[in-house]
Amino acid sequence: MAQADVPQGRHGKHKEIVTKILSDLDQVRKGVALKVPLAQLAESKENVRSALNRATRKSGRSVATASDGTFLYVWNETPQRTRPAD
Repeated sequence: MAQADVPQGRHGKHKEIVTKILSDLDQVRKGVALKVPLAQLAESKENVRSALNRATRKSGRSVATASDGTFLYVWNETPQRTRPAD
């Protein structure tokens, strides 16, 4: 087998949706959440949340999620400013 044909990295089953969410988050302005229909997810929302959490920690991003019976909401968290100690 040619080395060029050997897979070079792990592409999990959540890669497509996580990549799409992160790409969309790069394009939204502060204070805007993405609304992802749960019915369109190939995996459970818990699995997608876990994959998203792994990807954001790896890239140093901070995002938050919430859900209801219909949608998974994802948004960029704003960094918390720390107050100087007295």
